Amino acid sequence: MDSIPVDPASIRAVLIEGAAGGAGLAVVAFLLSRFADDFIGRALLAIVLIAAAGAYLGFAFQSAPDRSWMLLELLQAVAFGSLALVGLRGSPYWLALGWALHPVWDVGLHFLGPGERFAPWTYAIACLSFDLVVALYIVLAYRFDLVRWRSSVW
Repeated sequence: MDSIPVDPASIRAVLIEGAAGGAGLAVVAFLLSRFADDFIGRALLAIVLIAAAGAYLGFAFQSAPDRSWMLLELLQAVAFGSLALVGLRGSPYWLALGWALHPVWDVGLHFLGPGERFAPWTYAIACLSFDLVVALYIVLAYRFDLVRWRSSVW
């Protein structure tokens, strides 16, 4: 897809955009959890985590060099989807773990590794800051009781 830029200013700009997006998601999730129901806020976080992981599956289907990439991306989508669903039903810290681990996939495989051939560098870098902001929100919101945590929502 895109070639990796050598311009640090481009990377910095994409990191800022990702952090702003993550902050926006965190605000919406906070408001939903605080004023509607914790399940709704967590569901939003789980859905977006599943979509973030699923995007790489889409990139692989669109332009991966071989089918093994599709299998690898399917496995990571299942793994992150599982963390999202466990975090939705049980402890929100599973959601935080999913969001915190996703940048390892983004940067390690799709920015620095061989996955950069088919995934846009802008997505991988934006996810780095987006995901970490969301993970930090989850940990802080539930650690300091900023939202009402129900031990099981089902």
